[in-house]
Formats: sequence, C-alpha cells, structure tokens
Amino acid sequence: MPNKVIDAASAVRLIGDGAHVAIQGSGGGIGEPTRLLRALRDRFAEDGSPHGITLIHATGLGDRKEIGTDLLIAPGLVRRDIAGHLGMAPQMAKMIAANQIESYNFPQGVLSQMYSTVAARKPGVFTKVGLGTYIDPRLEGGKMNAVTTEDLVRVMEIDGEEWLYFPRFHIDVALIRGTTADPNGNISYEEEAALLEGISIAQAARACGGKVIVQVKYLAEAGSIPPKQVRIPGILVDAVVVDPEQAQTSAAFYNPGLSGQMRVPLETIEPLPLDERKIVARRAARELWPGAVINVGVGMPDGIASVAAEEGWFDQINVTVEQGQIGGLPARGVIFGAAYNAVAMVEEDSQFNFYDGGGLDVTFLGMAQTDCHGNVNASKVGGMLAGCGGFINISQNAKKVVFCGTFTAKGFRCEVGEGRLHISSEGSIPKFIDHVDQITFSGDYARSVGQPVLYVTERAVFELTHEGITLIEIAPGVDLEQDVLGQMGFRPRVAADLKIMDEGIFRD
Repeated sequence: MPNKVIDAASAVRLIGDGAHVAIQGSGGGIGEPTRLLRALRDRFAEDGSPHGITLIHATGLGDRKEIGTDLLIAPGLVRRDIAGHLGMAPQMAKMIAANQIESYNFPQGVLSQMYSTVAARKPGVFTKVGLGTYIDPRLEGGKMNAVTTEDLVRVMEIDGEEWLYFPRFHIDVALIRGTTADPNGNISYEEEAALLEGISIAQAARACGGKVIVQVKYLAEAGSIPPKQVRIPGILVDAVVVDPEQAQTSAAFYNPGLSGQMRVPLETIEPLPLDERKIVARRAARELWPGAVINVGVGMPDGIASVAAEEGWFDQINVTVEQGQIGGLPARGVIFGAAYNAVAMVEEDSQFNFYDGGGLDVTFLGMAQTDCHGNVNASKVGGMLAGCGGFINISQNAKKVVFCGTFTAKGFRCEVGEGRLHISSEGSIPKFIDHVDQITFSGDYARSVGQPVLYVTERAVFELTHEGITLIEIAPGVDLEQDVLGQMGFRPRVAADLKIMDEGIFRD
C-alpha cells in the first residue's frame, strides 16, 4: 500500500478554492488539527489560495487566544462559516459581527448528526431541535449577520407535526485529528480527550468524493495498531500529517486523566470558594437525586459537579458532556468539553442521539438573559457572539432544565456567610429583561410540551409556569423589592408561598 504520510504544507494543497472544509475539534484545542490550520493560514499568506472557502465545524474551535478558526481570519480566505459555537474564536466572531463573512450558527447536535446524514447520502437532518428559537426560519434561521441571506433550514410538516429540515451539506475536505497513525492511514485516538465526530466527518467527505486529511502525534509501524483501537480505518484516509508537538489541549501537552488512561483523585480538584458561583451550584444541585443522568453546561453550571465532588456524593450521579464523555468530572474553563475520570467515551453524534431521545434527567445550563415569557438567551448579547453549541439540543429535550446564573452582570459583587447573602455592589447589566436579544430557549415551546424549568440565581429562584416566570424562593438577607423585583425589567408573578432559600447554602 502507498505511504500516506506527507507534510502539512503538501496536505493543505489538497484544499481548492471555494472548498467546503469540515473540521473536527472542540474548544481548548480538544481534537483540533491545529498544525493543519496553521499550514492552511500560511499557504493562503504565500499564494492567496485557497480563497472563498466554507468552514463547517460542530463545536467552537479555539482557545479564545490564538488557535482554532482565529488562525483563518485573513481577508478572502473564508467566505462562509457554519458553526455550532463561535465563542472560542473572538477574532472570527468580530469578522462575523462586522459582516465580513457569512455566518450560520446551528445546534451542535444537528451539525454532528449532519455528518452521519451526509455519509449515508440521506436528504438531510429532520429534527424538532430549534423550533421556536432563533434557529427557526420564522425567526432568524440561524443567520448571524446581515450578509447571510441564503436559507439553510426550512419548516416542514410531517404527519401533522412541525419539523425543522436542514438539507444535507457538501464536504470537499475533512480535517481531522487522532493520536497515532500507521503509514496506511489507520488512526487511533488513545491520547485524545474526546472522540468527537472524526469517523463521521471522514465518511461524509468520502461520500462526497472529497479528501480526508488526518493530523496525528505518533507514527506507528503498518498493521501495529490493534483493530479495535482503530477509530478511522485507512480506507477513508487520503493523507496523514505527523506533528510531534501536538498538544492534547491548550491547557496541557498531555493529561492522562482526560484520556481515560489514568484516574485522577477528585480531592486534587480545587474546591470552589464560597461565592455567588458556589451558591448557585449548591442550590441547583438540590434538584438532583441518586442515579440521575445529567448534563452541565459551560460556565457557572459546571460548578455543580465540583460541588458534588467536594461534598462527597459525586459518585451518586451520572454526569455527561456533549462531546461524548459519560461519567467523570467535567473540566472547567477553556477546556470544557473534556472530563476527568470518564467511565466511557462515545462519538459526539451518538451522544446527541441520546440527548435528543430524552436521555437526560436534568440539565444545568447558563443564561445571559431571561424574559417574562421564560425565554433564555445564551447565544448573542449585544455585539458579543457566542452561538448555541449543544444548548438547544440539550435544553429542548432534557426531562428537566435548570438555568444557572447571577441575577445581574458587570460589577456585581456579594458577601456570603453566616447563612446570609449581602449584595455589596449591584451589577449594571440586568439579566431579567422584558425581551431577550435572541431566543436560544423557548419558554412557549417548553410549556407546550410540559417541560419543568427552573431559573436559579444567587438571590432568587424562579419557575416557569403557564402564567410565565414565577418567583418561588429568595435568599436570606436580601430585600424582595429592592434586590429582586426592583432589578427586573418585568414584574414576575410571586408565589403565594414564597420560600427562603436554605441557609445552609450560604455557610462554609
């Protein structure tokens, strides 16, 4: 068999002008073929080719600093970005906000499932995920700026039910990352923090007559990778690029606790300080029970797993991460998407099949804005573009949703102790407003399917009811009118049996 190992500069010459390029990866450099992205940037700088390409990636690529799609911001290189998330690449997000390229933001689960759809040459993805949100073409159709005009999603009625239909994409080139390759192109993932969707992307590109390029850290002798460890068979691979400097994540060159090759003692995970983040996590965790299967979102919600580990009952719940991990403690910060001590890892599209099928008992997600209808915006606030990631798949299909966040933003500070909360500085940006800037979660849709929804903050807890947002708890030490109702852009219903949050939440 021919040796498929070539250098990165030669590999990216397989990408032509106007190509549709699907990229594996997740935030914090997880599974990202960074060497290939740098080579693509360098080739364009040298000879202006390829130009006008379309990027397709199910998750956000980058570390908010210097990798990911921020490597591809040279004017003329990218024409269109179809992404599940935008927040990890702030420079690319600025280009989108400035109308310099076209941009679609679709749910992470839809995009990961799209690869399998393309691989099987099915017509497209049919899903209820996104109905009533900004993905719905009756609202925004996932378009993130004014220069994005083509409709890539439609509403269809099947047997009397509404569905969203995403026609299948075309893929010319797949850029994928594994750990080890042999000269025949067989790929294993033993040091990767997630399996992501490498096999599906490779099959999709092959079904389109495209090219598959895989970046790896190690080169093994032909036939030496055990068959069950081969995640992408060589018959799908056109080129292999070896990068000995390939880092597992942007946070560490290699951490065996993230790949499943070693278990990390949970007591080595630094506990959260007693602040608003921990208060929210503790109160939200009251919605758990032994055996619950859950998902926690990035940001404040990921503190719930940390609280569970600190308080010694983490082993009683089953935490999952949308990138494919089952069990374990989700990593925090820029490498959210990895997990310490996972008991299993599945491909990303399989994880979203489980989520879309109602497999989650509870999910804990962040909220940037909430309005009187129970709608939540987590994707676009003012000029800041984050995108939805897995938020819509997860929030729309979990049996119960608990949104987590501070009551106000920008400048908010509080003091916690002796079972009480004292607000020392109020935030200048209200988060409970009359109308959200963008609907990432539809309160109307949740009510229509009878989904239980809570909104947990450091000072108040709300519930979604048929009457709208209802205040059901306030923190000990806060003033109902001044600290809660007076900081809202609408007047919520107040429960007749308004309760005080458990004082134990506010003690060390």
